Amino acid sequence: MRLASQYPVVTVTGPRQSGKTTLCRAVFPEKPYVNLEAPDVRRFALEDPRGFLGSYPDGAILDEIQRTPDLLSYIQPLVDERHTPGQYILTGSQQFEVMDSVSQSLAGRTALLKLLPFSLEELPPERLPATIDQIILTGFYPRIHDQGLNPSEALANYFETYVERDIRRIIAVRDLSQFEKFVRMCAGRVGQLLNLQGLAADVGISHTTARSWLSLLEASYLVFVLQPWFVNTGKRLVKTPKLYFYDVGLAAWLLGIETESQASRDPLRGNLFENMVVMEVLKHRFNRGLRSNLYFYRDSKGNEVDLLLEFGANVFPLEIKSGATVAPDFFKGLKNFSSLGRSQPWKSGLIYGGSEPQQRSDVMVSPALEMHGLLDRIGTE
Repeated sequence: MRLASQYPVVTVTGPRQSGKTTLCRAVFPEKPYVNLEAPDVRRFALEDPRGFLGSYPDGAILDEIQRTPDLLSYIQPLVDERHTPGQYILTGSQQFEVMDSVSQSLAGRTALLKLLPFSLEELPPERLPATIDQIILTGFYPRIHDQGLNPSEALANYFETYVERDIRRIIAVRDLSQFEKFVRMCAGRVGQLLNLQGLAADVGISHTTARSWLSLLEASYLVFVLQPWFVNTGKRLVKTPKLYFYDVGLAAWLLGIETESQASRDPLRGNLFENMVVMEVLKHRFNRGLRSNLYFYRDSKGNEVDLLLEFGANVFPLEIKSGATVAPDFFKGLKNFSSLGRSQPWKSGLIYGGSEPQQRSDVMVSPALEMHGLLDRIGTE
């Protein structure tokens, strides 16, 4: 509401089924809702954009705006003429496509927000899965929690209904089974350095195709590429990004995990836990209208920190461990990073798979299920 009182347009992007429509209709119940996925509505908007917008003289919620990107060029003169905040609320599920159109037509006229699936702090206690493994299996798409759906069935339908349909519309994938293999191979590399050449070879496609398909997964809010942090530290730093999925449940499903016991025994269980935590930190930023400030640190000798949160010249190193008991080696990466002499006014943090918080002299230790309390403390004190 604050941004709608300051900008004539608010644009909300995020994965399909992340709750964008529900949120916008709940916050702006007085605005007409228009779904541009409907063929007749979309045809009207494309063939007669002025007449279409004239049907909503006080603005509207325009859902899935990436289906009619040219409409943004007609919205621009209207908002410039009216000088009224909060006229149009736009949603989109293709972040690059939407952002490119918005930056060209509505630069300076729209607030930009990203909405990911539920976060741990948004789930009421009665809907929060009982264990970490159950969370990994279930993921965070709202419909699964709201309707009590079987995660494996719901995520299979999600992938087939939305992902494959969107893929067909955006690019011509000749072999859809090969593309699915590519996505599953990406899930097998969750939390790891991205070796695009090796990924392409394993799938049997060219490096160029792999890069194109990965960009498509990023654009569709399926995968998130975490960039390395590299500044002049006097050390040789890794400059290869790491690969994560926006929803840990989808990554687990792509790995063939169907039960809680399978999740607990899976060789990538630690990687999936890390994926969950990284996305929770990202949601914590996005849900407060902030941009991503996340990086990871790794030098050529293998010293690393899973996450660095950058606040201007200050950084907050955050280590992620899936173990349920805090062990001395959990702090190895944090101690190494502290020796670099970077400004760390909030010291450092450790998020782990146990249940007891600890306040050490130089490290805030938090259970994963309580991590948003830790995140609220840093960057604001």
